[in-house]
Amino acid sequence: MDYLISWLRGESGEKPVDKYVNLIKLSVGTESVEDLQAWQRQRSKQIKDGKYYHITRMWPKREAEVLNGGSIYWVIKGEVLARQRVLGFDEKIGSDGIRRCGIVLDPEIVRVSPALRRPFQGWRYLDPADAPRDLRKGEKGDSALPSELDRALSEIGVI
Repeated sequence: MDYLISWLRGESGEKPVDKYVNLIKLSVGTESVEDLQAWQRQRSKQIKDGKYYHITRMWPKREAEVLNGGSIYWVIKGEVLARQRVLGFDEKIGSDGIRRCGIVLDPEIVRVSPALRRPFQGWRYLDPADAPRDLRKGEKGDSALPSELDRALSEIGVI
């Protein structure tokens, strides 16, 4: 971790990262953005430092690019509905002694324009050009079809 901090400060002599990349992850068991918010608030109270974390097995190889302005986009019930800014990565050792990656998240959850996403395991990288746009406060997602119909058509491969 010290290497990363010195590298980000430009002390390593390497060229600094000039672009960013996002992460995308399924929010398993979550029914809505409000569920995600409630779960994260509860979880942050259980952790001694009070930070908002998502714990995962794998450490991103493109860590510097994510930390250069990236967010984690949350897929809820088959749709990308929200994002949170990634603030850092902390090493977390589980009760089983296994090293894990704690993705440190900004507590603010930003709603995004709904976008269908098929299930996948773990997390993936998401290029900024492919990321759904942020919704303005109070704005609803603008889908031409009701989300249930949109999802059903996607499942059978129509859209």
